[in-house]
Formats: sequence, structure tokens, C-alpha cells
Amino acid sequence: MNISTLFPSQCILGESPLWHRESQSCFWVDIHESILYQYDFLSAQPKQWEVKEHISLAVEGPADNIILAVKGGILNFNLKTAHKTWLVDIEKDILNNRCNDGGCDVQGRLWVGTMDMAFKENAGSLYRIDNDLAIIKMVSNRTIPNGLTWSLHNERMYFIDTPSRTVVSYLYNKNSGEIYFEKIAVTIPSDMGMPDGMAIDAEGMLWIALYNGGCITRWNPSTEELLDRIDLPAMHITNCAFVGNDLSSLIVTSARENLSREQLNDYPESGNVFLIRDFPVKGKHINKAGLNFNSIQI
Repeated sequence: MNISTLFPSQCILGESPLWHRESQSCFWVDIHESILYQYDFLSAQPKQWEVKEHISLAVEGPADNIILAVKGGILNFNLKTAHKTWLVDIEKDILNNRCNDGGCDVQGRLWVGTMDMAFKENAGSLYRIDNDLAIIKMVSNRTIPNGLTWSLHNERMYFIDTPSRTVVSYLYNKNSGEIYFEKIAVTIPSDMGMPDGMAIDAEGMLWIALYNGGCITRWNPSTEELLDRIDLPAMHITNCAFVGNDLSSLIVTSARENLSREQLNDYPESGNVFLIRDFPVKGKHINKAGLNFNSIQI
């Protein structure tokens, strides 16, 4: 296993790493700076776009399109033309709220959380956007809805609300998109940091990024057992994603926010994106968005 800096992006709040199979690239965002980044693995060249809206989530769309969750809703971003098309409003009338993390289920539905930008308790929710762009509020009264993923056979959905320090397991009906609370699958001890983003590996184990914990950790959601820990050269680790054709590497995002000058001196790589090659376990392919916006001019 080899840990290196993929790109010195120095993000204020780096998030939402994404492996884009078609372009052989990884993407990530800086929420506070409203920047979408692309790193082409074939050419080893980075690229970035200033999207203007606060971007919190990037998921793969059709062909050259990336679906972005931003403050106020969901938009489509065309990578060839940089043209943005607004798809749907989410809490656009709640001025202090913005979208946060999320993901796509096996049917291509988009799930995205919302939160108050001043972290007001229980002001956030988790929404499901169906393929016909219908919006359904699935979970209410959350503070920082974050990591979201599905089990290997799509029987469960795992969901993090950061201040609770827990990963909740929901039984998941892939046909209807309904969820049913099952149990608390993982509880992060208070001295380890705060759970942020999350990825699932090919063995069904959860890799959880720990904000203010300086590491990613591997957990068994069936037993709550901590299986592994990988330390990284940044305090605020925000998210991770498996990358590469065989998903044998991992990229990890981080943040510079909320760090003192002394802490930044100790962790100068904070805000960069890290690459872990020859990872001890391979990942699971994540789902593309299946949102039907053919009637909208892209």
C-alpha cells in the first residue's frame, strides 16, 4: 500500500470524490470555493471549473454530464461545454440551508441530504429524487446528513448524520425506494473524530472518513467491529472513493477549514487529495444517476 498526494488542491472543504469510468478520471469538489475538480488518470492532468453555486455532491450522469447537488437544488453540468441546466429545487426557499452529501441507488435515484449552514440542530433532511424528478423527503430532523452507501446486494442503506457519530442501517426496498430503520450499525468513539463521508468495499465493509480524526477507518456494519485504520497527513479527512478500472485504489479528500495557523503548520497538506494505491481490498462500483431530464435542454 502506497499513500501519496494525488493533487495539491488545498481545498477549504474538499468533498465528494467520484470515479468516472467513461473518462478515466476522478472528480471532487470544494464546497466553500464552489469549484469542481477533475483529475485525468490517463494524462495525469488536472482541470477545474468555477461553478459559482456551493457544490456539495457530484455523481455520474449520462455521457459527458455530471449531476451536482448545490445550494438550493440539483443541476446538470456538461463537461464538454460547461453548460449548467437546473433540474430540481431542494429547500431553495430555506435561505440558510444547502445540500450536502448523497449518492445514487441501484435504480439510479438520487439521494441527497440538506443542512443548515450554521449547523442548526435538526434543520436538515434526506431527500430521494426519483428518475422522473419527483422529490420525496425520506428522513427529517438531521443536523449534518453525510455519508451514504448501499450494501453489496442492495438490501440495506447506510447513512451518517455526523453529530450523532453513528452509521444507521436501513432496510432498503430497491423496487420502491422505501427505507425502514433497522439498527445503529456503527458508533464512532468521541476520541476518534467525527464520521463524514463513506465508501463500501467488495467485502461489504464500510470505510469511513473521520473529520478531526486524521484517518479513514474500516468497520464491519454487522458486528460494529473496527477492522482497520489508515492515517493520512491531514486532520480533517472528509470522504473517500474507490478508483481505477479494478477499483484497487482509493482517493481521499480533506479540508483546511477550522484549523489554526499552528495546526496548518503541522498539517500543511490539509485540503489536498490523497491517493492510496495497492489498497488492501477492492471497492464496489457506485451507481450512476438515472434522472430522466430528456425534456430539458442540455
